Amino acid sequence: MSLASSLNDSPLNDSKLVDRLRHIRLLALDVDGVLTDGRLYFQADGVEIKAFHTHDGHGIKLVQRAGIEVALITGRDSPMVSQRAAALGVKHVFQGAEKKLTVLRELCGRLGLELEQVAYCGDDMPDVAAIRRAGIGISVPGAPSYIRGQADWVTETMGGHGAVREICDTLLQAQGHWDAVLDTYLHGST
Repeated sequence: MSLASSLNDSPLNDSKLVDRLRHIRLLALDVDGVLTDGRLYFQADGVEIKAFHTHDGHGIKLVQRAGIEVALITGRDSPMVSQRAAALGVKHVFQGAEKKLTVLRELCGRLGLELEQVAYCGDDMPDVAAIRRAGIGISVPGAPSYIRGQADWVTETMGGHGAVREICDTLLQAQGHWDAVLDTYLHGST
């Protein structure tokens, strides 16, 4: 049994959504609340700390290997975001982005993509326009109900706890890359 087919409300059970997933060429992600649990940690000296889940990072690497671009679009500025993106090989990082849909449109223009080829995941008000206009708008369970209500898909997993990995695995399955990914790890092929 595949991972996604074991989920109760897997997007892979919706043939229209699967068809849209097959056309995704860019996965754009908010950071706080999606790649993290949304909490901000500050040390006594004022230094901010963020916790990222390793499963999300590995999922990002897998979709990039499959030819899907990844972008991080966040309203905050944080050196940890730059460090995490660099460690994962994410080339498209936009911090201090107040108008995320504008950033997303500009990135699509540079990459020669249409918004219909984008999956965007966010969890709060600054994400709503991008969620609504992307080919697939995604949110996470911890987002307010009025944000989740705008999304085509709400992950089963909370932000910062593997939600991005759930998205990545589902994209890989919908686009027919799953068997090759598994083969790489089961048999050591490259």
